[in-house]
Amino acid sequence: MKNIALLGSTGSIGTQALDVVRSHPDAFRIEVLSAQNNAALLIEQAAEFRPNVAVIGREELYDQVFSALDPLGIKVYSGAASLASVAQMDTVDLVLTSMVGYSGLLPTLKAVDAGKTIALANKETLVVAGELVTRKAAKKGVAIYPVDSEHSAIFQCLVGEFHNPIEKIVLTASGGPFRGKNREFLRNVTKEQALRHPNWVMGAKITIDSASLMNKGLEVIEAKWLFGLSPEQIEVIVHPQSIIHSLVQFEDGSMKAQMGLPDMRLPIQFAMGYPQRLPSSFPRFNFLDYPSLTFEQPDTDTFRNLALAFRALDAGGNAPCVLNAANEIAVEEFLRDRIGFLEMSDLIADCLDRIPYIAQPDYDDYVQTDAETRRIARERFSHA
Repeated sequence: MKNIALLGSTGSIGTQALDVVRSHPDAFRIEVLSAQNNAALLIEQAAEFRPNVAVIGREELYDQVFSALDPLGIKVYSGAASLASVAQMDTVDLVLTSMVGYSGLLPTLKAVDAGKTIALANKETLVVAGELVTRKAAKKGVAIYPVDSEHSAIFQCLVGEFHNPIEKIVLTASGGPFRGKNREFLRNVTKEQALRHPNWVMGAKITIDSASLMNKGLEVIEAKWLFGLSPEQIEVIVHPQSIIHSLVQFEDGSMKAQMGLPDMRLPIQFAMGYPQRLPSSFPRFNFLDYPSLTFEQPDTDTFRNLALAFRALDAGGNAPCVLNAANEIAVEEFLRDRIGFLEMSDLIADCLDRIPYIAQPDYDDYVQTDAETRRIARERFSHA
């Protein structure tokens, strides 16, 4: 039985993780649930799973959550500091970090400091501060198991191969809803169009990132830190069917791929249950339903975000932190109809040019870089 702290329980990953827990009540118990804004769903989840602790991020929602859960004997806290604190609880075995964006960094660092096993769905943690997080994890002997479907695929391909050097990895991308479109088309796309992903059901932020290929760019940076790779060892290929979730090529030229229907519950369950493969009732892949699997080169001239991510990865230091913060503001403003789809890349490139470079940042440098990038990015909207 593993006691789970599920940080971000009301989002897409969080709700699917709870589906996994429902299917395996003898393997997992929910010790902590947290949400940022969705108090109603957090209350509903806590009433079902009866965690020891529930945390609501927005402090003004505390009274609503407390009044509903205190009679059930569930402790209720609020705010970012509380979230970081509960990630360190003695009763927690595994912390599944599924919050959105930069907010996942501090709780993950605190969980690593406390020696907790991490199931990482918050890719921004390693994008922003990959060197710091992985160094701390190595020092503490903490395992970080990836939940992203692509990184889970790489991890699954490496099981039994950890002693064999990797020549390269190939991260697959669906291409999103705008695959094959040109810049003229993208200039006028709406958020409603961008939110219609062809293969995956995800939250708004990651869906927009997928449409712009920034999600793949963030995954490239995350892969460097998860698997100890150089930028030259990471390749991206567009695979519209989303059946091959990623591949590893070894030094002898042999390749391994992990395949399956697009269903996030599989990588979530693998990370939570590792080293066991737990049974599931998930739909099974049938080759005859997919007689053709196709592959294309990503168009980084049209979808500049992927190229910007490689630029930040090559630069290292605090550049990926800048990339992430600028992208979070760009997506936020696109969803508010205050910036066009292509203008998101312009904003990110501008921030990479303007924010001072720090070659070897510490935690305080990351915090300052994130805040300064957001300030610069928001300047253009302050009078809009």
